[in-house]
Amino acid sequence: MTDTTTDERLLEKAAHGETAAFQVLYERYRDPIFRFAYRLLGSVEAAEDVTHDCFLSLIKEPGRFDSSRASLRTYIYAAARNLAAKRYNSFARETGIERLDEEPSDRHEPMAQVLDNELAEVVQRAIASLPPLQREALVLFEYDELSLAEIAAIVGADANTVKARLFRAREKLRAGLDRYFRIGRETATLKRA
Repeated sequence: MTDTTTDERLLEKAAHGETAAFQVLYERYRDPIFRFAYRLLGSVEAAEDVTHDCFLSLIKEPGRFDSSRASLRTYIYAAARNLAAKRYNSFARETGIERLDEEPSDRHEPMAQVLDNELAEVVQRAIASLPPLQREALVLFEYDELSLAEIAAIVGADANTVKARLFRAREKLRAGLDRYFRIGRETATLKRA
């Protein structure tokens, strides 16, 4: 079986019992689906379960896929996303996790919360990687909301020095986090379209 056979044809063959066709599909998408599930759930075990269940449902119900609506790749990712969401919701119910903010908004849906948490961790790591003086200026200004003059008094430097540190810290963060914010801008543009 060649690796250039279309996904749809492979699924068709797999539905008729050709295990080699299913194996090619599995090998083609196993790692990307696992990584996707892991990023959503933050657990190797949960990502393995989602990946397994995704392919199991694909082989058990190949008729659910409609090639006129989406590619098989898109369908598999959507299935993994749905399975991850179910797993996340189930986990939240089982452990009694309560929402701190009851304000109705699609930004507080489980998947959005997972993505927000992932972005928060990335930002936290980026801030932690800044040089100490830049990190200090950024944290005091952005998180503690102190003025430049207050920060200057705390760190024993003049306000212009603090301003320069803050500028350099922001530039490093902007460079390091640009891909995350570019994705956010692209998503916002798509939603408006």
